[in-house]
Amino acid sequence: MITTKRHGIRRFGGLRPAGVAATVAPAAVEVTPRWLRVGDGYAATMVVTGYPAEVGPAWLEPLLSWPGRLDLALHVEPLPGPVAAARLRNQRARFESSRRADTGKGRLVDPLVEAAADDAADLADRVARGAAKLFRVGLYLTVHARSKAELVEACAQVRAAAASTLLEVQPATWRQLAGWTTTLPLAADGLRMLRTMDTQALAAAFPLSSPDLPAPLPGDPPATGGVLYGTNPASAGIVWWDRWAQENHNSVVLARSGAGKSYFVKLEILRSLYQGVQVAVVDPEDEYPRLADAVGGSIVRLGLPGVKINPLDLPAGDRRPDVLTRRGLFLHTLVSVLLGHQPPPAERAALDRAIIAVYLQAGITADPATHHRPAPLLRDLVAILDADGDPAAVNLTARLAPWVRGSFSNLFDGPTTHTPSGHLVVWSLRHLPDELRTAGTLLALDSIWRTVDAPEHPSQRRLVVVDEAWLLMRDGEGAKFLFRMSKAARKRNAGLTVITQDAADVLATDLGQAVVSNAATQILLRQAPQAIDAVAAAFGLTGGERRLLLSARRGHGLLISGTNRTAFEAISSQAEHLLATTNPAELTDPGEEDEGL
Repeated sequence: MITTKRHGIRRFGGLRPAGVAATVAPAAVEVTPRWLRVGDGYAATMVVTGYPAEVGPAWLEPLLSWPGRLDLALHVEPLPGPVAAARLRNQRARFESSRRADTGKGRLVDPLVEAAADDAADLADRVARGAAKLFRVGLYLTVHARSKAELVEACAQVRAAAASTLLEVQPATWRQLAGWTTTLPLAADGLRMLRTMDTQALAAAFPLSSPDLPAPLPGDPPATGGVLYGTNPASAGIVWWDRWAQENHNSVVLARSGAGKSYFVKLEILRSLYQGVQVAVVDPEDEYPRLADAVGGSIVRLGLPGVKINPLDLPAGDRRPDVLTRRGLFLHTLVSVLLGHQPPPAERAALDRAIIAVYLQAGITADPATHHRPAPLLRDLVAILDADGDPAAVNLTARLAPWVRGSFSNLFDGPTTHTPSGHLVVWSLRHLPDELRTAGTLLALDSIWRTVDAPEHPSQRRLVVVDEAWLLMRDGEGAKFLFRMSKAARKRNAGLTVITQDAADVLATDLGQAVVSNAATQILLRQAPQAIDAVAAAFGLTGGERRLLLSARRGHGLLISGTNRTAFEAISSQAEHLLATTNPAELTDPGEEDEGL
């Protein structure tokens, strides 16, 4: 039964269908020119009438991630090849006619017509070669709300979300009932507001993704590990991530200064410690000692008086026969970092002879039974070089003099004074001069790697965090060491977290890209406009993701792992916040934090 009211309002009711339809159908539908009342709620249908000239992957994402209730229907009708070819031929003829008419009247060439003609020619060529097909596509949106006021507000938000991707939407005025049924899963298009698209543009709309990370597939075991990364601003859902369940355990955190990199990583460290993960941190700016003090960790402050590191030390308890060889290779890397470049072949040969000789002089050979003897110092190695007599060795001796007898010798002029251990070890580089920061980072990573490479408990998970990793990655040999570490960590049940604010510089080098691509977990926080192009190209960002990272607030970012990606906002408790923040106005006495914990 249909009852017609004034002002264009119609109410459908009366006879009720039987079966399933009677169960799921609304009790009544009230139709007006601009909205419907379906049961106890309201709905309005809009039609996408304008599209951008080009679309990228997931171009429907802003609409699909809108937090309200939105039904989106995409109706696709393939065009037969002969029909598509004929339409393209007619369209190209119209463009050519317009150009000739303008030329005949002495007018300037219309750039819009030129661009459209070129696009039509390219599309006709791809259709003729079978590389693309044409489709008639209709895109319709039905917005639901509990009241008319909420419906008006929801429609305005959907229009804004569509405008962010240059989509133009119009209400289906006087056709709301047909629009509503068009967005139901009935495979019937009652509006027929269609637009021609090619295969590439249509394929970019699929799959219809969700803003949240995918749940386990039916039959897969539920996830049991992981830590809280934050909440999803688009869906208000929880972002819970288990780096140890990925194909490798590495992560990379890229962001500009002040975007919340260290804050986010401190929260992950603290939550990983709850699960028994051992953590070691290379800290150039002294940002992690508060956290270490609160959880009973160890701190090594390189650069303070009395703190020494002997790079010639052999790993304690390592009985493998190639220990001495691997220590010699590390010394080659260290010398290259100290000099700022790899020495020429003659100097490398002299250095190799000196390394073998200095260990023999100390009574240390390839026999593991001799490895407990005191290791020689860097000055002993330089003394062997000085006595070599080879001009290359003499030249290398002179170049290493500042690190043995000069201004930078304090770190190396004695046996190692600290061998830290525990569930959290922080290597602070704040007190080192800038000229020693890169070498200090390498020495800290070497000490950490000895623990990872020959652990007492092989099943123990270990997390290695390198903050401000650009200090090491700007040096070729240092970047190679970090890359080797990222490749070998998974086999030793360890994960490497690389944090840097110089994203463009890191991505500009092959080794930097290799380190980034070898991280299964990738975190992008706010990016600088100068770096966004390089970041977008490296991570395949969509236009919406670029805008998100350019305008993200502190602690807001993007989690990427393979084909999975989601936005998140880092959240913390008050106690966690006091340990993670570096805002001087919020810092309190460490004793008060301990009492709070």
